[in-house]
Amino acid sequence: MHGSVLAYIPSPPRGVWNLGPLPLRAYALCIIIGIIAAIWWGERRWQQRGGRAGAVLDVAMFAVPFGLVGGRLYHVCTDWYRYFDTGKDPWDALKVWDGGLGIWGAVLLGGVGAWIGCRVYRIPLPAFGDAIAPGILLAQAIGRLGNYFNQELYGHDTTKPWGLEIYLRFDHNGQLDMMNGVSTGVVQRIVQPTFLYELVWNLIGVVLLIWADRRWRIGHGRLFALYVAVYTFGRFWVELLRDDDATHIFGIRINSFTSTIVFVCAIAYFLLATKGREAAEALQPGGKRPWPWQFGALRTHGAESAQGSDENPGKSDASSEKPEHAEPEDSSEESGTDEQTSGSENDAADDDESTVSAAAESTGTPSKSAE
Repeated sequence: MHGSVLAYIPSPPRGVWNLGPLPLRAYALCIIIGIIAAIWWGERRWQQRGGRAGAVLDVAMFAVPFGLVGGRLYHVCTDWYRYFDTGKDPWDALKVWDGGLGIWGAVLLGGVGAWIGCRVYRIPLPAFGDAIAPGILLAQAIGRLGNYFNQELYGHDTTKPWGLEIYLRFDHNGQLDMMNGVSTGVVQRIVQPTFLYELVWNLIGVVLLIWADRRWRIGHGRLFALYVAVYTFGRFWVELLRDDDATHIFGIRINSFTSTIVFVCAIAYFLLATKGREAAEALQPGGKRPWPWQFGALRTHGAESAQGSDENPGKSDASSEKPEHAEPEDSSEESGTDEQTSGSENDAADDDESTVSAAAESTGTPSKSAE
């Protein structure tokens, strides 16, 4: 078989280097590099859209820990038999260094963490998601290099010239240890490098997102939805080629089901959410904002944001609970005489209007009450 092709792709001889008692894992390094790249690029994109410097890093302090926990939970839940079946040690579920982070759980709980961070810093979650979407996909591409070092996420046996060699690895005691051991050069299998297919698809997706964003100025969370749709579309086909252990439903890998469901949801959001992009003023820390699933309120808020400071003050959607009962806005000259409300809503309205009024005075434009 070796003589029938020019060459195969060799796997790294090892994925772990021991620096004294400290193991240096290529998989962990790739994850860390990917996170740094996503935050750095997301910060640049956020500021280019008019957002406050440092906001992406602030929100990342919530999103990253949630994402790591979510990725591990998804892996453990979908591959529960590895940890809770007969003869298995449940404590192994905590050994993240042995591999196993599911992107679905990472995005889901990472999104929850980002939502918490955005509520704390009072910035719009949909716009934040648009800013970081290309960086997340780039981080996923970098993370796939970690799978290459771990010799995981591979496909069926193949004789293609770009087939991947999977080596047998052994620890210092001579015991087989595919994750932490060192290769002896013995080739176990030649397989489809599905990690590479997904890596390339992710990089193509990054280019598509940047092109679409520049071409149509996508906002209101729609670019993030497009990222999800692009990724899940490619992941579905990659899953059909994979041959590593995985949970199956009706003979189909569970990630294929997940890809399909998430893809449909992403396309639905992309079609239903507000068109256009938020004005820079809408990205500044403000008052209450519509929840992501309040499409009516998001459309109203998006229309007001798109008008920017050239439009006269319209109607406020200060109450995210009942946006349809919005109060009339006060002009910058009347910002000190708010209508009578009760409790914390009155305090929040005072703070929001005073902030917007100050900004209006500095620009010479009529003020618009906060969301």
